Amino acid sequence: MTWRDDDPDPRTRRELDSLIEQATGGDRFTRTRVQAELSDRFAGTLQFGTAGLRGAMGAGPNRMNRAVVIRAAAGLAAYLTEVAAAETPVVVVGYDARQDSDVFAQDTCAVLLAAGCDSRLLPGHLPTPVLAFAVRRLGADAGVMVTASHNPPQDNGYKVYLGGRAADEAGTGAQIVPPADRLIAERIDVSPPAIEVPMAREGWTVLPRSIVEDYLAAVTDVVREGGPRDVAVVLTPLHGVGGETCLQAFADAGFPAPYVVPAQAAPDPAFPTVTFPNPEEPGAMDLALEAARARGADLVVANDPDADRCAVAIPDASVEGGWRALRGDEVGALLGETVLSRLAAEDGGKPPVVASSIVSSQQLARIATAHGARHVETLTGFKWLSRVPDLVYAYEEALGYCVAPDVVRDKDGISAALLVAELAAGLKAKGRGLADALDDLALRHGVHATDQFSVRVADIAQTTAMVDRLRKDPPATLGGQEVTSVDDLSLGVDGLPPTEGLRYRTAAGGRVIVRPSGTEPKLKCYLEVVVTTEGGLPRAKATAKKLLGALRTDLSRLLEQT
Repeated sequence: MTWRDDDPDPRTRRELDSLIEQATGGDRFTRTRVQAELSDRFAGTLQFGTAGLRGAMGAGPNRMNRAVVIRAAAGLAAYLTEVAAAETPVVVVGYDARQDSDVFAQDTCAVLLAAGCDSRLLPGHLPTPVLAFAVRRLGADAGVMVTASHNPPQDNGYKVYLGGRAADEAGTGAQIVPPADRLIAERIDVSPPAIEVPMAREGWTVLPRSIVEDYLAAVTDVVREGGPRDVAVVLTPLHGVGGETCLQAFADAGFPAPYVVPAQAAPDPAFPTVTFPNPEEPGAMDLALEAARARGADLVVANDPDADRCAVAIPDASVEGGWRALRGDEVGALLGETVLSRLAAEDGGKPPVVASSIVSSQQLARIATAHGARHVETLTGFKWLSRVPDLVYAYEEALGYCVAPDVVRDKDGISAALLVAELAAGLKAKGRGLADALDDLALRHGVHATDQFSVRVADIAQTTAMVDRLRKDPPATLGGQEVTSVDDLSLGVDGLPPTEGLRYRTAAGGRVIVRPSGTEPKLKCYLEVVVTTEGGLPRAKATAKKLLGALRTDLSRLLEQT
């Protein structure tokens, strides 16, 4: 009962009391089920890492709750106090609209203030990019964003950014990376029980709304003044906190007001219309696509619940329903081409640098070469992408795009949406669309066809075990083609830090990467084939589709056996 007695939240104490009562009384089935639940809740402590904290809400040290958050804030405060070297650390705290996000944010401010930090709270639930922007704009030493991003409704999380005296120039306003995560975790481990952590009752600063206005002024600069604006957009925030900010960004940039899907417009922690509030998941964009068909829209834009990601769908008469969602790699290539084209026209000096993650398409590298730019490949996650020196653009296939690194050194679904809308409007003025722009890229650089799927499991530890089995027994063929090389990413490849995962290349030019998700219990699989267009674009697309399908079939069958 020690954890329960140290829990400052009466709600989770009552929850734990109820579980204990069910585990010791009632029918045998209930006792067995609840005992297993309690065992999981107390199977260690929710671990703090480069993704901060993320997990299901509930009582117990292996869940997201006030006790866990208070101790995390205490550990962060201890770390920042040491780094600041007798100066007062400045920390900005933001939160989304998930269950208890506001409570966790206020607890964090209370702990930080009592520990001698200058804690500043964003004025209401806001997108994650606003928090990342505020860290840089205010010269803060750290930022905390309470959000579980696109995780299921029962989850919440805790992202940490560093800046000021706690980061070098490349890492200012970026999420933490080693060794900061380990050093913070060590201080969390030695923090007192949550009920003993000093907490201020009041006194932290609530920032004015002008910080949001400053963010909007900065991100609307990504589109050119006087550029094309005639585009009809359907927008869904997927019950998240991005709707109001995204609408204002479109208005400030001079675009017609997007039509917002009514059922998904308001923040709602229950996410009632979607199974998973992630625009990558099947069905998540169905209401937006339905509205686009009814309204004759030009474009669909979907942000995830904290609006750091951006999904795009376009009209396509060749598919059922007449609309298709673009893959993250397709949007990544379009935005990369747009950014580099403008830089080449405006600067003409030092070669710009673009970056993409190891699991993203290889097409951005070819686009960069064509523009005389330099391409850098990093591990997955914007904590790595955003740290690339001299960066002008970065993306990862999981719908994350950084189109203005000097404004937000992280993925930003709102600035990306503006740039996509401007691109679509410019093409519309010429009687063309985003599909035509993708064809242009394929003709210049070859068809880069990608696919991605996940295998969900009950426990995140199972994903590592699946990779281990593949490591011990690698496939000889994939997609009917000989596997010509196998890279164990855990050993570090191409100068990258070690990370869990495997990469296969086939004789036909296929590439497959298998890796555990860092935040969810699933194994993620990334596929790519590259086909030249010498025999014509239609034939190249058909060949790529066939090769990609064969890769997916073989890999799916292989994973069923692990």
